[in-house]
Amino acid sequence: MIPPNYSDICKPVNDLFSKDYPFGALKLEVKTTTANGVTFTVNGAQDIKSGSIISELKGKYTDKVNGLTYTESWNTANLVTGQVEVANKFAKGLKVELSGSAALSSSKRALRSKINYQQDNLFARVNVDALSPSVVADVTVSRDGALAGAELAYDLASGAVTKTNSTVGYSGPDYQVTLQGNNSLNLFQLAFYQRVTANVEAGARAVYDYKNPEGGVSAELGAKYVLDKDAYVKTKVDNAGRLGLSFTQALRPGVKLSLAGLFDTTRLQENAHKMGAALNFEA
Repeated sequence: MIPPNYSDICKPVNDLFSKDYPFGALKLEVKTTTANGVTFTVNGAQDIKSGSIISELKGKYTDKVNGLTYTESWNTANLVTGQVEVANKFAKGLKVELSGSAALSSSKRALRSKINYQQDNLFARVNVDALSPSVVADVTVSRDGALAGAELAYDLASGAVTKTNSTVGYSGPDYQVTLQGNNSLNLFQLAFYQRVTANVEAGARAVYDYKNPEGGVSAELGAKYVLDKDAYVKTKVDNAGRLGLSFTQALRPGVKLSLAGLFDTTRLQENAHKMGAALNFEA
C-alpha cells in the first residue's frame, strides 16, 4: 500500500479533534460542478467576535485523460492564486505542481514548484519556493503497518535549516499510534486513534514541550458517535478544562450543517466560551 504523505500521517486523530468544530465563526461553503467537469467552490467565514468576513472563490478543472488539473482562486484579501498539476504523465506515481500567487494590493508574490512521488511503501515530496528562496522536503515509508516519516525545511538565502520534524507510528486495521518530534525534536506528541465500533471512534493525544518542562504534559481526549446515517456528534476535552461539543446533520443530499461550542469549564463568564456553525452545500 502507498503510505500517506507526511502531513497526513496523523490525519485520523487530527480530523477527530479539528474537523466539524467551527468555533467562533459562521462558515458557509457552496460547491458545484458543471457539465464539463469544472468545479466551483465558494467559502465564506465571519468571525463572531469581530464581525470580519473572509471569503474565497475557487475554480478547478480536471482533465483525467491527460492527468492535468488547473486550479485558481481569489479571496477577499485580494490574493490571486493559480496552480497547475500534472500527474502520471512523465512516470507512474509522479506528480508535478507549479503554483503562483500575487497580492493585488501589495507587492507580495510567491512562485512554488512541488514534486510528489509515490509507490508502494513510499511517498516523497519536494517543495521549492523560488522567491523566498527555500526548500521543504518530506518522505514517508511504510512496511506491514509500521510508518516512519521526516520533514526538513532549508532556507537557501541564509543557508540554515529552519524546520526538522519526524514521525514514527503503526497503523492497524482499526487503530493508529503515532509519535511525533517537531521543532527540532523539542516538541513531542503521542497520539492514539481507534475505530471502536462501526458507530464509535475515539482518540487521545498528549504533547510535551522539551523547552518548557514547567508546563508539563497537555492531554486531550476525543470521541465521535454516529447517531444514524445522517447525523453524528463529537466531543473533546483537555486537561485545561476546555470542553468541545459538535453536532453534524445532513439536512438533505449535498447539504450538511454543523453546530459547535467550546466551553471553558473553569470559568463561567460568557466571553470564555465560543460558539459556531458551518453550512455546506454540494451539487
